[in-house]
Amino acid sequence: MMEFSLHKNQIKPPEMHEVPNKGPDKTVPAPAASRRMGRPAGTNSTRPILLAAKRLFLEAGFEGVNLERVGQAAGVTRQTVYNLFGSKEAVFRAMVELHWNTIAKDSEAALSAGLDVALGPATVLRRFGEAIVRFIAETEQVAFTRLVISESHQRPWIAEEFYRIGKRPLLDGFTVCLRRLDEAGLIACAQPLVAAHQFFGMIQEMVIWPHVMAIGPAASELPPADRVIEEAVLTFLSRYRRVERPEGALKPRESASRTRKMLRAPGGE
Repeated sequence: MMEFSLHKNQIKPPEMHEVPNKGPDKTVPAPAASRRMGRPAGTNSTRPILLAAKRLFLEAGFEGVNLERVGQAAGVTRQTVYNLFGSKEAVFRAMVELHWNTIAKDSEAALSAGLDVALGPATVLRRFGEAIVRFIAETEQVAFTRLVISESHQRPWIAEEFYRIGKRPLLDGFTVCLRRLDEAGLIACAQPLVAAHQFFGMIQEMVIWPHVMAIGPAASELPPADRVIEEAVLTFLSRYRRVERPEGALKPRESASRTRKMLRAPGGE
């Protein structure tokens, strides 16, 4: 079986950083920023800090957090946080990457299986849908999505990073799987990226967005997640299943074109 690996995005160091031991509004280019480029989120030294930062950002929003608070929550000094990341923005970026790493590991297994076309499209779709649902259920994805929505008006880079680090690699990987299934003749999918968005949407519309929007008692009327996945799989395959046509039968477009010509011909109905 071929192995699939999601693209690992590197943390982009911000151009300006907080000056240690000075007011939060005084910034200068961070020293040794190049040494922090590409620092992986969730290493032994950074993971406790990022988990503490995540709790703070979800509780207080971006504006309500500073390096001092992150250090206190993680049990380290502000200088330690600064030396590792350089700024609150860099902490936030690394925290987003750590958050999405949860589904990256799970989905890589599903996507690797997706490259094994012998499993069939239904199994590939089902496994990927299950990975999405597990991620939503086992992380603070609902609260995280609310945070991104609330902060993105003033800080568009937050939404851009949330998409770049998280959803886009998942879509790209899933698109590769759909293209392989199409090439193997198991589905008829001329636009796999569009199809990937459609499958994501069928699951997210029922599993996450009602909770992000806090629809209250109406949430109890939603079907269980396993039913949402199964219906998404059936709907997707209903649209993209490859239909075997008898030898000599016209393709749908050819048939439609011939019908239009007949109608335009003299004596046509």
